[in-house]
Amino acid sequence: MPLTPKRAQMFYNDSMKVGILAFHGDFAEHIEILRSLKHTPVEIRTLEDLKGIPKLIIPGGESTVMAAFLEMTGLAKEIQKRVRKKNLSVFGTCAGAILLAKKATGKHTPNTLGLIDLTVDRNAYGTQLDSFAATIKAKGIKKPMNVSFIRAPRFSNVGREARVLAEYQGSPILVEQGKVLVAAFHPEVRGETSLHEYFISL
Repeated sequence: MPLTPKRAQMFYNDSMKVGILAFHGDFAEHIEILRSLKHTPVEIRTLEDLKGIPKLIIPGGESTVMAAFLEMTGLAKEIQKRVRKKNLSVFGTCAGAILLAKKATGKHTPNTLGLIDLTVDRNAYGTQLDSFAATIKAKGIKKPMNVSFIRAPRFSNVGREARVLAEYQGSPILVEQGKVLVAAFHPEVRGETSLHEYFISL
C-alpha cells in the first residue's frame, strides 16, 4: 500500500511504540531508525515487554540463537498467537525473515514461526565476505532504497497469499503477507528509513 501524503501525515503526527526483539543482533540500529522517525522503540526480551505493543521488529543476527531465546521465553508462541489474532504486525530483516518463514533450509536451520508462506535458504547469498550493497525499488515505496545484504538468505516458494514487493536479480527479497513483512536485506545499517515508515504505516 503506497504511503500517500494523507497517510504520511497521519504517520508523522502519531508517535507509536514499536517493539524490537533485543536478545541478539543489530537491534540498536533499528532503535536509532525509530527514534529518527519520532517513534518510541521498546526493547523486547520478555512476555511482559511485549504486552500492549502493536508492532514488532525482529532484526538480523544469528537466527539459531534468536530461535532458542524465543522458545525459552515463550515469546515464540505469543508472537504466533497475536499475529494470527491480527493484533500484532511483525517486520523481520535477514535472520528475522528466516524466523518468520514457513520453512527454512540450509545448514543448522532454526525452528521457524511459520507466519509467512515462503521458504528461506539460510546464508544463500554467501558468507560475511560476500556481503554487498544495492539500490532497490519496492512496491508501495516511492524512492529507491540503499540496503545491505549481509550473509543474506534467499526467498523461494512464495505462497499465493504472499505478495512480492521487491526483487534482486530475479529473486524475491521483500515479501508481505497480512501483518507480516520480511526482507532478505538490512535497511537499517545504511540509515534507510523508508521501509520502517512503510511497516509502521500498514
